[in-house]
Amino acid sequence: MIDSPVVTGTGTERVADRLTAVLLGTDARREHGFWQRIIATEPFRRPAAPLPGPTPDERLALAHARLRTLNNALDSGARLAADPRALAALHEWLAPVDPSLATVAGIHYNLFLGSLLDHDADRLRDLSDFLAMRRIGTFLCTEVAHGNDAAAVETTATYDPARDGFVLHTPHLGAQKFMPNTSRAGGPKTGLVAARLIVGEADHGVFLLLVPLTDSFRALPGVRIRRLPARMGSPVDHCLTSFDQVFVGREALLGGEQGRVGDDGVFRSGTAGHRRRFLASIGRVTAGRICMSASAVGSARATLAIAVRYSGHRYVSGGRALPPLAVIAHRSHHGPLAGAMATVFAMSLLHRRALDRWEAAAHGPAPEREAAGRLVDIAKGWITWQARSVIVECRERCGAQGLLENNGMAELVTGVEGAITAEGDNMAIHAKAAAEMVISAMPEAMDTGAPAGGLEDLRYLGRLLAQVERIQFGRSRARMARAPHGGPLKRWNAGSGPALRGVEAHACRQAADAYADAVEGLPEGPARERLTDLARLFALRWVERNSGDLLVAGHLTADQVEGLTETIEQLVAAVAAHLPDLADSFALPEEVLADWPIAGARYAEAYDDPGASWHTGGRLVTVGGDR
Repeated sequence: MIDSPVVTGTGTERVADRLTAVLLGTDARREHGFWQRIIATEPFRRPAAPLPGPTPDERLALAHARLRTLNNALDSGARLAADPRALAALHEWLAPVDPSLATVAGIHYNLFLGSLLDHDADRLRDLSDFLAMRRIGTFLCTEVAHGNDAAAVETTATYDPARDGFVLHTPHLGAQKFMPNTSRAGGPKTGLVAARLIVGEADHGVFLLLVPLTDSFRALPGVRIRRLPARMGSPVDHCLTSFDQVFVGREALLGGEQGRVGDDGVFRSGTAGHRRRFLASIGRVTAGRICMSASAVGSARATLAIAVRYSGHRYVSGGRALPPLAVIAHRSHHGPLAGAMATVFAMSLLHRRALDRWEAAAHGPAPEREAAGRLVDIAKGWITWQARSVIVECRERCGAQGLLENNGMAELVTGVEGAITAEGDNMAIHAKAAAEMVISAMPEAMDTGAPAGGLEDLRYLGRLLAQVERIQFGRSRARMARAPHGGPLKRWNAGSGPALRGVEAHACRQAADAYADAVEGLPEGPARERLTDLARLFALRWVERNSGDLLVAGHLTADQVEGLTETIEQLVAAVAAHLPDLADSFALPEEVLADWPIAGARYAEAYDDPGASWHTGGRLVTVGGDR
């Protein structure tokens, strides 16, 4: 990939530059430079179309055209697919510019190509059609009746020894593959299909099979594809897909340690249990969750940058005998943006922490891999939920302008709704994490009695959030122990509420600790001061939400609780004073910002009417048949 500067400025001491390094990591040039550069080029700019803009089909066609342009710019699609950091960066930068493009690119490079590369490492498979984009890859896992329980999918792949291959079949309507992008849009498609592997009379669990789906004109014989109703947000060709006795050769099965069918037609596996085989087959979903977090982080940063800019050049009456004021002058306006800024930095730091730990644990002991995977799951849920809150808040601060698609926000809020559900619904993956954590060892407790530390100490605030986590998980265990007899479900229902709040507290603690690490990594100076204010504002807002529990448990004093509101208000003012510079640290290219009208001071010109009286001197001009 091509290196390019991540930021521009007048030297390495610029505050925004230092904060950009905090947000993007110490290797930002290699990790992010290519993506930042490419989104600023003409093929990825928003087309200067007349109002009201392109139709959903036109936008989908544009996304596929951009996908091909992107693929041509890569030195290797296989290298991208094998690099989780590059895949995350792809989503971090492409999602704000074109959520549809980020979706189809993520499916092709991560779920499809990545899965092909991860399996059958000892066998050569011709990937040239997919690397050259002569065929686009897609991923068919979930079904109408099986979403978060995808291990129970009912599509079958039955081994036929006479033909030495598999017969794919959809037995009923609930087994139709639900929402894959399998239409002819963008060109011929090939899919990885999750199906139950049947050899003889035995069901060996769910495996992936490589299946051609369409040519340039139609679905292939035995494959039935129907477009689903329009989905809110960015257009992607989501479809229902089913199979009627479709035959593929034995080489179509993606094998590995989880199992394969040998030349003798016998199934062998080194992995015991259907669920473990399934998880091995769909291992790329974890990388997909990291990508969903990255999409949410990038979208939230872009929306906040737009809102901060617009609030600086949207003027309202200043009152009797006063000149107009920029809306950012009002606490009711800059207060929510300051809170959003603290949250967006926290999202970015938690995303980076989860990615680092997952990558470091990839070849480590199983407990480390499991803990890293759980942090990825927790981060994905928390980050995407926080992104929705930030984007909605920013949209509201931009009023009616924020509702228009040409200003980007409406597209991004619906895009993050997709991320909340994609690669595992947030509530489902948080519930799984909660069930695991409620019985596991908790972080070491602080001493009971008089609290040690002050609200200006970031490490102390992290310990307070750890105590919130302990309190919630302890409350969950107590509720489950008191639950009347009736089986595991009744016990879990009794304790799930506080357990889920414990997972949320864990995410906040991890983000607060990442903040503290980042602050300690900066030299004394303005950048460290800005980041400290953001870190304290983030942590104290969560401490305030849980101050009752902390007070009762003896981890906060009454004086500390009483002082929380005033301290938070002071931090809001401190952060608000630097909002434009903080937004600059997001390092969004000016070319990209220019494509969202309200990001510029002359945004009203996007709505200029060349046939109106102020241009024609009062003569009536008809444009497009409307007057």
